[in-house]
Amino acid sequence: MLPLLLASASPRRRELLERVGVPLEVRAADVDESPRDGEDPAAYVHRVAREKVQAVTRRPGQWVLAADTIVTIDGLILGKPSDASEAADMLRRLAGREHFVITSYAILGEDDQPQTAYRGGAAMTKVLFASIDDATIAGYVASNEWRGKAGGYAIQGIGAALVAGIEGSVTNVIGLPLVEVLALLRSVGAPSGNLAAGRPE
Repeated sequence: MLPLLLASASPRRRELLERVGVPLEVRAADVDESPRDGEDPAAYVHRVAREKVQAVTRRPGQWVLAADTIVTIDGLILGKPSDASEAADMLRRLAGREHFVITSYAILGEDDQPQTAYRGGAAMTKVLFASIDDATIAGYVASNEWRGKAGGYAIQGIGAALVAGIEGSVTNVIGLPLVEVLALLRSVGAPSGNLAAGRPE
């Protein structure tokens, strides 16, 4: 069986899948990730995941996995900050409050018609941020860890110091809900996890 094609530039998604022994190829999907006017956060993340999985060129018989992750609060979509000022603004909005991380994932297989076929799902995790002051925000922004991270933080890194608690999948907050994605891959006969071949810490 051909390796799973991961349609993502995210090193975190790649690491999560390789850690549990999923055989992978990686090819980033080139899609416009701009939200549409009035688009609901959940609808947005589902749409982008579907567009990503359809955008990559795969080999005959190869399964493709794509995903998209957002942070949402107050009905807003917090994507990846464009600069340090935007990262700080996001962290101020999150400070001392609950927000949600939504990841939508999609797969296509060998018999699927790329424009119509779609199998997938989504996971949502509730995250409670600590009450952080401006000095803490400035220090985190100076670390540059916010770059390329939805919501401007990384729970698997220094950003763990900003999170007071979570309810739901922690790997979803990192970028891919592993339990749900592996179950879907197994259910359709796509390449899935092999823990014996995984990469332990």
